[in-house]
Amino acid sequence: MIYHVTKNKDWAIAKASGSYRSYSLDTEGFIHCSTSAQVAAVLKYYKDQKDLLLLHIDENLLTAPLEYERSPSLNEKFPHVVGEINLDAVIATEEL
Repeated sequence: MIYHVTKNKDWAIAKASGSYRSYSLDTEGFIHCSTSAQVAAVLKYYKDQKDLLLLHIDENLLTAPLEYERSPSLNEKFPHVVGEINLDAVIATEEL
């Protein structure tokens, strides 16, 4: 299981369009995700934001490639989805 933080409005757009994409897909070529052990550290970047969801993504259901790449700032490998996330790979959402 991997996880991705998004805004409720962006998840609504994904449900309407049939797949999820984030700004980082356009600017960096992938969607930032995290493992369960990394979620708490990632949430620190969102501490002042409201109306957030945590997407629970079954990586075995992804149709886009998944790559683990090292983050220089945290010196850990993070999962990156290289393409849009198909909605059936998102098995749960959690209000934050």
